[in-house]
Amino acid sequence: MSGPDISVVICVYTEDRWEDILAAVASVRAQSHPALETLLVVDHNDLLRERLAKEYKEATDVRVLANAGPRGLSAGRNTGIAVSYGEVIAFLDDDAVAERDWLRHFAASYADPRVMAVGGRTEPIWASGRRPAWFPEEFDWVVGCTYRGLPPGLVRVRNVLGGNASFRRTAFDAAGGFATGIGRDGDKRPLGGEETELCIRLTRARPDAVLLIDDRAVIHHRVPEAREHFGYFRTRAYAEGLSKALVARSVGADKGLESERRYATRVLPAGVVRGLRDAVLARPGGAGRAGAIVAGVLTAAGGYVVGSVRARRGGVTYSVGAIEGGGDE
Repeated sequence: MSGPDISVVICVYTEDRWEDILAAVASVRAQSHPALETLLVVDHNDLLRERLAKEYKEATDVRVLANAGPRGLSAGRNTGIAVSYGEVIAFLDDDAVAERDWLRHFAASYADPRVMAVGGRTEPIWASGRRPAWFPEEFDWVVGCTYRGLPPGLVRVRNVLGGNASFRRTAFDAAGGFATGIGRDGDKRPLGGEETELCIRLTRARPDAVLLIDDRAVIHHRVPEAREHFGYFRTRAYAEGLSKALVARSVGADKGLESERRYATRVLPAGVVRGLRDAVLARPGGAGRAGAIVAGVLTAAGGYVVGSVRARRGGVTYSVGAIEGGGDE
């Protein structure tokens, strides 16, 4: 096998996703560029950890461990990084499956020593079998997927997206781990942005670092029925605003909102025009998509304002911890 050894970290928290977790692990074990190991990090759920340990007790390539930090996705990822052995650490959502060449495409980019992170393309698997007519592709980030407006191909980016991403181990030596207090925490409000904050910190610590997205590195992410409704869309957009306020507080609004400004001033207006044109042409969902884009922008902006006020008042805390270990449990 050519290319770097890659450890894959999958953070899990609920038995409700049992079949999804097994499918995610199976997709990693079927990679054309074999993973060095798969680490299942269980977020403060002893019953799930014990069940997974029993499921994989005979597996030499799968390790099950408990989140060693506070509850939440960031601490779970940091736990996986600390005990992993790979030169590169990849992250896969627990409700996603990777295509066979996912890791092979990641590995190829690390031949360049300047490359510190590589992300991929995430496609939605809608529970209803098809995209809701009103749901704009520009907002696919709401359901953890690649959205319209990201450049195609193999391109440099400000940040990778956490559910389908990889980092060179030395990236964490330079920048520390994921910040706790920014990202998701089990079933609480669906926050995000922790990978954006980390990537900006990384490029500040290593100005020569190259971060890439390769749209050939594909995973398929399950979108449950509850997330196909406008109520979730609105809640997630608001949470994104809250998250961006924390990111901006951590790394500054110039970098923290650099990509978002381009997205809001170019991609979204074009989406509204496209939706209105479809409405005029009597195509299904056109007016709904245009309206959803406007509502999403206003809701996210409201969340950003509220998050900024909370951050200034000290009502929200986050911390960046050093990654210690490296194969030790």
